[in-house]
Amino acid sequence: MKPRNLLALFIIPMGLIIAAVPQNKTKPYKLTAEQLLNEANTRTQYISPETVADMIVKNDPSLRLIDVRSQDEFEKFTLQGAINIPISDLLSDKYSDLLNQDIKMNIFFSNGTITANEAWMVTRQLGYKNNFVLEGGLNYWFDNILNPQKPASSSPDEEFAKYDFRKSTGMALGGGQSVQASQNQTAPASKPAVQAAPKKKKASGGC
Repeated sequence: MKPRNLLALFIIPMGLIIAAVPQNKTKPYKLTAEQLLNEANTRTQYISPETVADMIVKNDPSLRLIDVRSQDEFEKFTLQGAINIPISDLLSDKYSDLLNQDIKMNIFFSNGTITANEAWMVTRQLGYKNNFVLEGGLNYWFDNILNPQKPASSSPDEEFAKYDFRKSTGMALGGGQSVQASQNQTAPASKPAVQAAPKKKKASGGC
């Protein structure tokens, strides 16, 4: 396949995602479309479900799970300890300090990865860091973390090691049972008490 066709296969879906994000009328974007495309192409925004599961089991204080689906979906089930910031509310001022900070590792997640990627793209364009995406989303999480399938007997040893890890982690997380949102804290209505990322001073003069 020609490089031009490969680029089109990547750009077209990305364009659809960008078109679906909340309209931003108040906050200036700091990354150009080209810069964002280059970052997205590296796929460094993704965090593996295995890594996230291990952090949950170990009660890692640096982890913050953010469910970007609707409140209705969040209330039906979500991940342990997650808060809810629907993608439609992502640009609200009450969440800016929570999303733009240097303490927590924010992990966006949705059913798949499209909506979570939308959230990541918006925050990156605003210049925010420490925001990532759960690779595979909840669909992968339920199929492979909470309900892993035992590898075939002919599978390599690393596949069995991965299965054993997923099985033990899944059991620690409830073994296929979703967490009701009522057991979790919802996103605060006011600005959270976290340290915001340092703001760069505007240069004097210029346009």
